[in-house]
Amino acid sequence: MQRVLLAIDRLSAFAGKVGGWAIVALTFAICYEVFARYLFRAPTTWAFDVSYMLYGTLFMMAGAYTLSREGHVRADFLYRLAPVKVQAGLDLALYLLFFFPGMAALVWFGWDFFSQSFWQNERSSISPNGPLIWPFKFVIPFAAAAMILQGIAETIRAVTALRTGAWPPRLSDVEEMEVLALKQAQAARAAEAAR
Repeated sequence: MQRVLLAIDRLSAFAGKVGGWAIVALTFAICYEVFARYLFRAPTTWAFDVSYMLYGTLFMMAGAYTLSREGHVRADFLYRLAPVKVQAGLDLALYLLFFFPGMAALVWFGWDFFSQSFWQNERSSISPNGPLIWPFKFVIPFAAAAMILQGIAETIRAVTALRTGAWPPRLSDVEEMEVLALKQAQAARAAEAAR
């Protein structure tokens, strides 16, 4: 089971990192717009559309990745003090009561939103040569489905923690400075106690 959980974490990380490349494209698009507008007096007609589509894609695709790394906001000051089984029970209840219904609604209504746009071949009405909108709208149900998949992994972790009293391992790539400082302080105390 642990292999499956880590595979889902890797998939979420892949989706988040692919979506993260939108920031590079967004940076180039905005820089191009600024240079074209102020240096050449020739503003683009597409920069606004591209900027909100890329930013929206970046934001939505980061959701599952952030969930896989426990990066979403929560009342940590209370949660951290609770025993593992209480944390797991709280997580499980919140996933079942709020997370899954919310994400399912986002997939359901997001798909409807996308399909209407696709069949109408919807284009942006903001710029004269408006780009297609439906590829951007497809990101909504796709990102919500990725969140559901990662939510399943988190639910399995919560059930495992409820049974065993310990959280199963997860992939990680960054840590908060506070956590690193605490680990360094504990290591220093252990080294001093060993002397």
